[in-house]
Amino acid sequence: MTAINLLQPGNFERIMLATDGSEYSEGAVRVAIEMTRRHNAKLLILSIAIYSPEYASLVPDLEEIATEKAQAIVQKTVEQARGTNYEVVVKLANDPYRGIVEAAEEQRADIIVMGRRGRRGLARLMVGDATAKVVGGAPCAVLVVPKSANIWDKRIMVATDGSRYGDAATLVAAAVAKGKSYPLTAVSAVVASHSAERRSEAEAAVQRVKDGLVGSGIEVSGIVEEGRPEQVIIAKARETGADLIVMGTHGRTGMDRILLGSVSERVIGQAECPVLLVRAA
Repeated sequence: MTAINLLQPGNFERIMLATDGSEYSEGAVRVAIEMTRRHNAKLLILSIAIYSPEYASLVPDLEEIATEKAQAIVQKTVEQARGTNYEVVVKLANDPYRGIVEAAEEQRADIIVMGRRGRRGLARLMVGDATAKVVGGAPCAVLVVPKSANIWDKRIMVATDGSRYGDAATLVAAAVAKGKSYPLTAVSAVVASHSAERRSEAEAAVQRVKDGLVGSGIEVSGIVEEGRPEQVIIAKARETGADLIVMGTHGRTGMDRILLGSVSERVIGQAECPVLLVRAA
């Protein structure tokens, strides 16, 4: 791998915070506001006004009612964001996921920050249905933040499997690490059934990260361990003290723009820290 270009990836100038005003958004709100300050960025505080055209003729002023409700939801966040460059964005949509994705496209967001799940509670095990769909369909990176999590200040972990998704995650993880001189750990997992060739590929994937960051000034370490990928990633993040996990939206067997890779979804559901999901170009 050639030296990694750290100039473009991870340059978050337009940060979109998707909030539903519930307790599940609290971590996302904290992290998005702090990111805005760190990056001297524009914060787009998004609330979705749930609106179904088919019911508009049955409920007088349905659009106005939905919009007012969405605007009320963001008021607490607005108070917390005082002193930053922020803008409130209210998007009419009949589905929260579609509204978030469309708003990110319209507002040219560099990253979407959101909670692990929303008001609808448990769905798709530990990851909310809207969150999973946003990660799978967003035009940009998505940062999923557990409600008790804070912004990272210790170590970055990047999960890589040698795929283009892993390479894209490495670019962003390296840029984030470089910005604040955080140490970076690259991790790859193998399972018992993997062939010697596949195990060698995992070792090579981690080595590519280390070789690509030679001369970058970033302290880099690498880990290859046997186990279920999500369990290895979660365990190693905990053991190394990593407080941000960066990974691709899909792995080696992933398909573009279809929901969310199963490993990525399980990591989001189990992680104690924010997880940054990156699309492959």
